[in-house]
Amino acid sequence: MTDETYLFLVGDAAAPTGVPLAAVGDLACMETPAVRAWLDAQNVAASSPRLRLLPPEENAAVPEGAERLPVPLSGEEVNRLRRGMAPEPLARIEEELLAYRDSSDGRDDLIGRALAAGVPPHRVVELTGVDPATVTAAAGG
Repeated sequence: MTDETYLFLVGDAAAPTGVPLAAVGDLACMETPAVRAWLDAQNVAASSPRLRLLPPEENAAVPEGAERLPVPLSGEEVNRLRRGMAPEPLARIEEELLAYRDSSDGRDDLIGRALAAGVPPHRVVELTGVDPATVTAAAGG
C-alpha cells in the first residue's frame, strides 16, 4: 500500500474505475501548478469525466499504463474520496456518523458552559439526551 493518491485518466468516461472528480467535490490540489501543468500536458480539462481518483489503499486498481499524477489530499478530501467509492447506502450512513461526530465535538465544553450560565443539570439532560453522569462529569471538568 502507498500513501499517495493518484489523479489518473481512463480511456473511456464510462469506465467504472476510480471516482470521478465531480463525485469528490472541490480539491485544493486542482489549483496547484503541477496539476494544471499535468492537465495541460494531457490536453484535458479539469471537468473531464475521464479524470479519476482512487484512495491510497486502492492504488493497485489504477489501470496499467494510465497517465497518472500523485496529488496531495487533505484528510477531509480523502474521506470524501472514500465516501465516493462506497455504495450509496454505506455513504449515507457514513455521512450520518460524521454528522454525529461533529455534533459531539466540544460536547463537554458546551455542557460546562450551559451549567455555568445557570441551566440546571436536569434540563441539560433533557435538552441533550446525554446521561446524567456525563453532565456531572462535565460540571467537574
